[in-house]
Amino acid sequence: MSIPNQPLTHTQLLVHVGHIAHNLHYFRSFLKPTTKLMALVKANAYGHGATGLSLVLERLRLADSLGVAFPCEGIELRKAGVSLPITVLTPGYGTFGDLIAHDLQPEIHTFEALLAYAQAAKDKGRARLPFHLAIDSGMHRVGFESAQIPELIQYLKNNPYLSPASVFSHLAAADEARHDAFTQGQIDLFDQISGQICDALPHPVMRHILNSAGTERFAHAQFDMVRIGIGMYGTSAVDAALLRHPSSLQCPVIQIKDIPFGDTVGYGRHGKTPDGPKRIATLPIGYADGIDRRLSRGTGHFMVNGVLAPTIGNICMDMCMIDISHIDAKAGDTVTLFGGPPALTAIDWAQTLGTISYEIYTSIGQRVQRVYI
Repeated sequence: MSIPNQPLTHTQLLVHVGHIAHNLHYFRSFLKPTTKLMALVKANAYGHGATGLSLVLERLRLADSLGVAFPCEGIELRKAGVSLPITVLTPGYGTFGDLIAHDLQPEIHTFEALLAYAQAAKDKGRARLPFHLAIDSGMHRVGFESAQIPELIQYLKNNPYLSPASVFSHLAAADEARHDAFTQGQIDLFDQISGQICDALPHPVMRHILNSAGTERFAHAQFDMVRIGIGMYGTSAVDAALLRHPSSLQCPVIQIKDIPFGDTVGYGRHGKTPDGPKRIATLPIGYADGIDRRLSRGTGHFMVNGVLAPTIGNICMDMCMIDISHIDAKAGDTVTLFGGPPALTAIDWAQTLGTISYEIYTSIGQRVQRVYI
């Protein structure tokens, strides 16, 4: 008995730094030299490992600032040594003291939050603390509305503790041409509201509204900064061929079994062998690692030695099985669950499951090792 040559010790997400850099350079190509770029690394960098990727982005100077969703995400980056400016887009309440202590800049979208942040700044003996002012231009998720702007301006002019670093809004449908008139209306409203605020304040304030799709399709509205999220991770609103797939999900084969005709595979005996014996490979990855259970029973196909192999039976929590009856394979061989051609991509998975690539990436479990190459 010999030990197989096993290049992978377990499941890994290989993050292709060069591909992410290519994607960011693509979005930079729409921008003026003075326009800044915020890279969104929320939700564990869309599944790609926020700490590791943020350190890479900083070292390679690929972003001017970073965006996270929750305070815990920003604090984790600071503890890891990330020094870029970090915006916390969903700070919640009762967290402003921690944000100040870790040099994190919150998004503010209500008067209640504004007052709480000002009080936290006063308690800490701080003045002119930066924050980012959210405007509701039509998405109706969060943000100040037009009728609130005069009162907001008056408060900001008279408060010594806070100083808005930027005014921003979010586009609801920049990736869909059928909504282009609505998107332009959002841009026009934001231009009007943010202009009022900037004109009333004594110091420069950045403005930004474009996300990834907006940067590709409405670059005339880039203002002072754009925010690149899913575009950095390979999804384009114009042409997917323009971007590169950011990562490959891989694992080794841990066992191969020959299943006789008439036997079954996996929980519920849903893996059938109605047409004859099967050769199956077991993989050390399951739905706890982000392999959607709907990819069971032949719906999912993973690449083994250049050939796609369908799943057989139900995907388990920690393992799954694939049918390799038509493939020459052995224990220790690398399986690519998604990556780039010829393997299926995360976008392919999303189309199969009726969802978006964001969900595929962010579903990858924490115990999957991220490796930056």
